[in-house]
Amino acid sequence: MAKQRCNRRYLPDVRLPDEVSVEPELRVALAKAADVLVAVPSHAFRATLKAIADTKVTLSGLAWASKGFELETGLLPHQVVAKVLSLKLPTAVLAGPTFAKEVGAGLPSAMTIASANQDYAQHLAESITTATFRAYTSNDIAGVEVGGATKNVYAIGAGISDGLGFGANTRIALVTRGLAEMTRLGLAIGARKDTFMGLAGMGDLVLTCTDDQSRNRRFGLALAKGATAEQALQSIGQVVEGYYGAKSVHLVAARYGVDMPIVEQIYRLLYENLSPAEAVAALMQRPIMAELA
Repeated sequence: MAKQRCNRRYLPDVRLPDEVSVEPELRVALAKAADVLVAVPSHAFRATLKAIADTKVTLSGLAWASKGFELETGLLPHQVVAKVLSLKLPTAVLAGPTFAKEVGAGLPSAMTIASANQDYAQHLAESITTATFRAYTSNDIAGVEVGGATKNVYAIGAGISDGLGFGANTRIALVTRGLAEMTRLGLAIGARKDTFMGLAGMGDLVLTCTDDQSRNRRFGLALAKGATAEQALQSIGQVVEGYYGAKSVHLVAARYGVDMPIVEQIYRLLYENLSPAEAVAALMQRPIMAELA
């Protein structure tokens, strides 16, 4: 990457700015950095934090763009940070409806930065905002993280729905009820309801469910065509967060006693050999209830 000045595998058409240097040694990179942003898949998040801690470099702040509950523990990223890094330092999570290819191409995009430290959130927002990239701030870390942890599961469902030819009515019903489910879970964990109407909630959910740049949506499309989960994962060739997210969100929902029927059916489809037709039937035959109950 240092020689080619781009990420050949994932973003071959996006050249790294001249101001960006590629540093293979983590300790050296951390020592040079004013701010640290961790952007790894959720299953590698704890190991990355431990590697950072092992360098013994003193950090002035830490932010992350990793999304998802930790599979083994059901912890959100900020809870993993608290367990691995005992240092008292400003922290923040970055989330929102942003496909890397479009950001790299300079297309207008927006996201949310959430931190308990408003000054730190503002600092990061000002640091990454450009003429085509805008950051908003929030203090609801849990809400922003729950949105990021759940939206990929619903994107798999949207891909399955569209792959089966169910159409726009079905897709929007899934997105809307998915938003209701993620909001219920967030409130149980301590998040604010209005966060789920923002970029990291509804915004990221709609984007991931409706555009084929989403790996999770494409994974669902492959399942609808008859591929096994393993075959679908191999066809994507990148981490499909929703596959692991279905298991972790299912676990956390049970822990908090939150009803998440769409997550339940996608979990059963991925891990208990339920067919897509059976999953749809189970959802459509649920007892009638008030929409906003």
